[in-house]
Amino acid sequence: MAYVVADPCIQCKHTNCAAVCPVDAFREGPNFLVIDPLECIDCDACVAECPEEAIFPDDEVPLEWEDYITLNERLSAEWEEHLIAEVKEPLPEVDRWSGREHKREYLVESWDDLKAVK
Repeated sequence: MAYVVADPCIQCKHTNCAAVCPVDAFREGPNFLVIDPLECIDCDACVAECPEEAIFPDDEVPLEWEDYITLNERLSAEWEEHLIAEVKEPLPEVDRWSGREHKREYLVESWDDLKAVK
C-alpha cells in the first residue's frame, strides 16, 4: 500500500507533507504534489501535515478520486527529477483554491506547459 495525493492539493501545493516524509517519496509538479508509490513506506507521517486533507492510503481513496492512484504513479515517474523534501510557500492563490472541489481540470502536468502559460 502507498499513500496518494488527490484533488484537494491542486492549485494549493502545501509542502509540509513532503518535509516530514522520511524517504523523500514526494515529487513536485507545477501546481500539485504526488507520492511515488515505489518510494512510499506507508508511514502515515504526511497525512496529518496536509491542511487540504488531500492524502489517502491507496485503499481508502474516495471513489471519485480513484484515478489519482494511477495519476500519482505516472506523474511521480515523469517528475522524478523534481523531488521535494522541504517546506516551500504554497501557491500564491492558495486562499482562493483551498477547499474548492473538482479541480482536476486545472492540474498542470508538465513544467513545459506552465512555462507556455506564463
